[in-house]
Amino acid sequence: MTALAYERPETMSEIRTAAGPENGTENGPDLDEVVWQAWKAVELPEGYRAEIIEGAIEVSPTGRLSHAQIANRLRNALVRFLGEGEYSAYQDANVIFRRKGWIPDVFVAPEDLEPYADEDGLGVDAAVRLVVEVVSPGKRHEDRDRVRKRREYARAGIPVYVIIDDYDAQGTVTVLTEPRPDKADWLGVVRVPYGTDVDIPKGPATGFVIGEAITGPKRT
Repeated sequence: MTALAYERPETMSEIRTAAGPENGTENGPDLDEVVWQAWKAVELPEGYRAEIIEGAIEVSPTGRLSHAQIANRLRNALVRFLGEGEYSAYQDANVIFRRKGWIPDVFVAPEDLEPYADEDGLGVDAAVRLVVEVVSPGKRHEDRDRVRKRREYARAGIPVYVIIDDYDAQGTVTVLTEPRPDKADWLGVVRVPYGTDVDIPKGPATGFVIGEAITGPKRT
């Protein structure tokens, strides 16, 4: 998720709830549902986006130029790799799962999204095969992609999660596979420095290589 909170002020406070399967009360609605309805009603200025991550609505501005360049290179390369087949690469769209809403920097899903739209038509509620996040600077934003979204995408059972991280050592790419929804974690973890090719091992993007052409050269 793109976020540089220290460069531009937040426009609304986070709405936090206790995440978990038993959020309801005897006399009120399930708190996940409350947050879901609040998220749907959010109106933000241009250049901001909102997601629901582990029971919180999080508002973030769009990122800096280097972030956009990596995300665009990746999506364009995936579009060429996938060709005219059943799957395509997307940006700036919602991925919906059990009253959660995320906006990955890039994701791969079927070319025809209509059969997989959620009940409100806000995004895709199934059939996402790959998500990619390009990490933005700042501990809060780094933790979101490295920790909280890592757990959320595992809970959703998305087969592959890729983290492109300018701020891990001198830049790394991590490919996570074999999600364990019950543990909110992944069995398969491959982490390489910028300048080392790493390929997607499963799904419609099997064999797609993330390397210097996308991340830039190895840093010293």
